[in-house]
Amino acid sequence: MDDRRLLRYARQILLPEIDITGQQRLVDASVAVFGLGGLGSPVALYLAAAGVGRLVLVDFDQVELSNLQRQIIHATGDLGRLKVESARDHLLALNPEVSVETVSKVLEGDALDAVIGSVDLVLDCTDNFPTRFGINAACHRLGKPLVSGAAIRFEGQVSVYFPGQGESPCYRCLYDDSPANAETCAQTGVVAPLLGIIGSVQALEALKVLAGIGEPLRGRLLMLDGLRMEWHSMRFKRDPQCPVCGPSAPV
Repeated sequence: MDDRRLLRYARQILLPEIDITGQQRLVDASVAVFGLGGLGSPVALYLAAAGVGRLVLVDFDQVELSNLQRQIIHATGDLGRLKVESARDHLLALNPEVSVETVSKVLEGDALDAVIGSVDLVLDCTDNFPTRFGINAACHRLGKPLVSGAAIRFEGQVSVYFPGQGESPCYRCLYDDSPANAETCAQTGVVAPLLGIIGSVQALEALKVLAGIGEPLRGRLLMLDGLRMEWHSMRFKRDPQCPVCGPSAPV
């Protein structure tokens, strides 16, 4: 690691849990961020600032005026641009040492597997259950750790999944495909700073996994009640009937 990088990441390297070895792991790491909206904005910014070497940004949407209340990686001048292109430009302005790749289309099947298979870790920052289920299933197929976050109204949650590792549950163990779970912030609203809080937790969990430090939120769902400013942690186990990771799930 050259002097310029040592200076840029000095405050992280000072942490004994990270040190130069951990920082080099981050520089060598590759991550896919699905969704460059309210959660993906702080996630991508903090991962780039922390020195994660390769970021793959996946989002097919364009920047709209209603996004700017909470999607802090985009600016008024980015209206009408693809979110991945707007995000890429802001990330490279923040840290030109990172490599940023963009995918501006819906990914399914082999295309989804190709992107997830090319990275070390996946962050799900999307806002709908079908997409989350698809990402989770692909991560399980390919054995990639998944950091998943969600936020709506004044409530948020984060968990980390390690598919194929012992009895570690997957995202599908926690949620079924009931229509009752289909609310979005476009329907019910969301307070802006909540996305920053939850996205920052996702970024921290990702850095921990990549650097091999601390205790990630494996088998734990961390929940925030923003109105009361109270955190709760709930443990959950692998569902033996899970259609993705259960013993009877299709290969």
